[in-house]
Amino acid sequence: METNNLPKALEICPTTTQQWVANGALLVDVRERDEVAEAAYDVPNIINIPLSEFEERFAEVPRDRDVVMVCRGGGRSLKATYYLMNHGYTRVVNMSKGILRWQEKGFPMKGNIPVQQSASSGCCGPTPAKASSCCDTPNSDGSACC
Repeated sequence: METNNLPKALEICPTTTQQWVANGALLVDVRERDEVAEAAYDVPNIINIPLSEFEERFAEVPRDRDVVMVCRGGGRSLKATYYLMNHGYTRVVNMSKGILRWQEKGFPMKGNIPVQQSASSGCCGPTPAKASSCCDTPNSDGSACC
């Protein structure tokens, strides 16, 4: 999936994704079917197009509505975001940190992904000793990662 000469993809956090979904955005989950069967986003507007099928099925993603690409950790969905951008989609963003962060935030899910967390980690990774909040560094859209 080529990303040459494209602007940087916009990435939003799970909290911002919740707002987008409330405003009618479609989530496109690019995880494989077995992953979705284990744990899924529990939102009204979602479709599953596994990344392994994405090149054949990307036309199922509407061009006329806001779309948030999602996966387990944000990497595969970012590839799919660039793929769509390369094919002329302009209303597509990637959700950073994937369903792992979604689950960590306690957002609606079906099922559960077992994860191990370090006792010293904050919501955005290891908590620096001098940090005044867990999210001192904003996302690319300017929002806090929490």
